[in-house]
Amino acid sequence: MYKGKLFVISAPSGAGKTSLCNKLLAKYPKRLRYSISFTTREPRVGEVNGEDYFFIDEKEFKKMVDSGEFLEWAVVHGNYYGTSKKVIENFIKDGFDVILDIDPQGARQIKSKFNDAIFIFIIAPSLKELRNRLINRRTESMEKINLRLKNALKEIKFFKMYDYLIINRFLNVAFEELDAIYKAEHLKTRDIDDIEKIIDLEV
Repeated sequence: MYKGKLFVISAPSGAGKTSLCNKLLAKYPKRLRYSISFTTREPRVGEVNGEDYFFIDEKEFKKMVDSGEFLEWAVVHGNYYGTSKKVIENFIKDGFDVILDIDPQGARQIKSKFNDAIFIFIIAPSLKELRNRLINRRTESMEKINLRLKNALKEIKFFKMYDYLIINRFLNVAFEELDAIYKAEHLKTRDIDDIEKIIDLEV
């Protein structure tokens, strides 16, 4: 009935993007898929190769870039990140919605290639709160946390490039907003080619 849609979601580190995306995926397991990115950064504690990211070295990443295998790619915090073109296209072709979790650099590239993609930006209510969340994760040094805060200031300036803005003060409220966006995007008339596929027109 509906075409697969691409949901591009960006947020500074610590804004709660991963938690929100996971909740949406859990609610719609038959309709929604998560695009796993390739990265050259080291796995964090608890991350699994092939589930959180595809962890590869810089040489292999650059080889994939040269082969044109990425829909978008960027260097973030000194590490390479990229989205497989084939994975996204296959999901959408099969009628699945796809969550693409990328930074504004990558989102800008996607915007020029997918006119129908939905762009969502998630932020914490303040930089002070963002800093506290990063510290409480206990996964990085203060040097890296300060770098992420510096980059957060740059990323926030791109919020107008997105269709929706969610301020994650409370996770449950932010999720209700994300869920509402997801539902609304599937009620748009532009995606319905034939009304008879949806309702019975016989009297």
